[in-house]
Amino acid sequence: MGEINIPRDQQVAIAAIDASELDRLIEQAIREERSGDLHRLPLGNCGSYIATKLHSFDRALAKHREAKAPRKRAETGDALRRAGRDLSFAVGAMKQRMETEQKEGQLFSIDDQIIPPHRFSKHLSVRVSYRWRRTVDDEWSFGHITFVHDVDLRPDYTSPVPKRKPSAAKQEQDLQDRLCQTWEHLMRGALYSLRDYFRDGGDGDRIPETFQATVDSHSRGLNNYSTQFWRQQP
Repeated sequence: MGEINIPRDQQVAIAAIDASELDRLIEQAIREERSGDLHRLPLGNCGSYIATKLHSFDRALAKHREAKAPRKRAETGDALRRAGRDLSFAVGAMKQRMETEQKEGQLFSIDDQIIPPHRFSKHLSVRVSYRWRRTVDDEWSFGHITFVHDVDLRPDYTSPVPKRKPSAAKQEQDLQDRLCQTWEHLMRGALYSLRDYFRDGGDGDRIPETFQATVDSHSRGLNNYSTQFWRQQP
């Protein structure tokens, strides 16, 4: 799954699943204690969320089938029915999300296929491209915004000091891991902030080309508000 967009192949698989048929096959699997025809549906092609729920249902089904004692059967039966409901809910939720994306796609679209750099420095940036229009009758306008963030590399004195000083290679790897995690936080925040801005009716003409992410006053790092470029800056 993309960060904010459902990939096209997953959309096709989700759309192909009839909710009533899914519920019928789940009930049949529970009753017969075997998945049977349930796996004829393209559930495994619908993305990780649905695939995970399908896997959980299969595991619950296997445990229920193996249970022998009445009390254990009752416990595994309850767990199996919950797993079935979770699977059905997951498909319904993804269908609803897909409908929302398709409706929003008439007015805006954000490219969430962002490739990270091969090597990170303390100066991080994420460039997000988008298209938007005020009404479905308007022509598309295209733009992009680059979110930048300078990572504060001062030592965190609240963390315990290691007994042995790590090697230079280990320190460099730890730094790259930390910068990578921060870049991913910046990337996700950039995408979700831009999506929320358009969802709330934001004007694409007022999006800046560059935005310096704000930092948390206590942690000196990014928080949930760091990429909200439309907020009043201090």
